[in-house]
Amino acid sequence: MLYVIWGEDVPDSLSRRQAARPAHLARLEALQNEGRLLLAGPCPAIDSPDPGPAGFGGSLIVAEFASLEEARAWAEADPYVGAGVYARVTVKPFRKVFPA
Repeated sequence: MLYVIWGEDVPDSLSRRQAARPAHLARLEALQNEGRLLLAGPCPAIDSPDPGPAGFGGSLIVAEFASLEEARAWAEADPYVGAGVYARVTVKPFRKVFPA
């Protein structure tokens, strides 16, 4: 089943985010290589594709996992969690309707 993982950044997370980014991307690439990643990306803190020093407010991942528990465990092991980038992480089941 698909799951939405929403990580909400702590204030002023940009330097922590940049330091942990290579490890974070490696985990996403592994999901992609397994055919389990639907989409992933950050949410800029301002209305710009390149927010510069304003940084990001969070990240969204939609990926396939065997269970909600597996999705939560994967999310909690994210390098952004360990680096203190996220204030909180929410994981919910997701049912894709469009595009078909």
